[in-house]
Amino acid sequence: MSSFPAISPLPSAFSGASFRHRSLSPRLFKSSVKCSYAEATIDIVADVRSERVVVLGGNGFVGSAICKEAISSGIEVVSVSRSGRPSLQDSWLDQVTWVTGDVFYLNWDEVLLGATAVVSTIGGFGNEEQMKRINGEANVIAVNAAKDFGVPKFVLITVHDYNLPPFVLSSGYFTGKRCAEAELLSKYPNSGVVLRPGFIYGKRKVNGFEVPLDLVGEPLDKIYDAAERFIRPLRSLPASDLILAPPVKVDDLALAVINAIKDDDIFGIFTIEQIKEAAAKMRALSY
Repeated sequence: MSSFPAISPLPSAFSGASFRHRSLSPRLFKSSVKCSYAEATIDIVADVRSERVVVLGGNGFVGSAICKEAISSGIEVVSVSRSGRPSLQDSWLDQVTWVTGDVFYLNWDEVLLGATAVVSTIGGFGNEEQMKRINGEANVIAVNAAKDFGVPKFVLITVHDYNLPPFVLSSGYFTGKRCAEAELLSKYPNSGVVLRPGFIYGKRKVNGFEVPLDLVGEPLDKIYDAAERFIRPLRSLPASDLILAPPVKVDDLALAVINAIKDDDIFGIFTIEQIKEAAAKMRALSY
């Protein structure tokens, strides 16, 4: 690990989630309604934005939850992954365009055509070089491809730092993640969104078998909510978040992504607490 430098703090401009008005250039569809009354004709022309999101790693645990939530929100979805369509039997899968491909060799002109946002869930483990390549280089390529193509928004799923010491954060896993974050916030300073969840729970299927991560995550989530005022002061201790960081439900993470896609004023880094707040906001709007 000595060959990888410790992660330098990001500039203060990247230190937290921010809100600022900006203009987009999405696809617009114009509809015209004509009403006739007493020989008077009124023309009404409305511009309706059509959202089209490209989800990188869309057939994974987090990616599939994002795709499903996007479909239910009326967003057109394109999923890109090396294994294509997942082996699930849900009706929403038929509404997603499944593309089999690797970000290192992808024809971006075809994939990004008409996209209003890109969401990347790319990440993984391995040796130092593999983690740096998967977590860092792959996402950097995606960010630059989206920027060059003119996609107005990019959402990146990374990871909470858990208050770990610098020598741990200098590993290929964290170095890659933070390198991707820096590239995103550099290329998308006013519309790039970084979500940093901790342990993500929900029903996860692996090779046809369901792994009920919610049996562990949901009770822990309730305990953290109930004891938040006692736990929060302890989280300033080094590496304390390995135990004390609250888990995030995969559905909440997906809702936070949709919130970032739909709200033009959102950009910056979102902590675990801010991810939960964004999810709560989306649920409140649905009622």
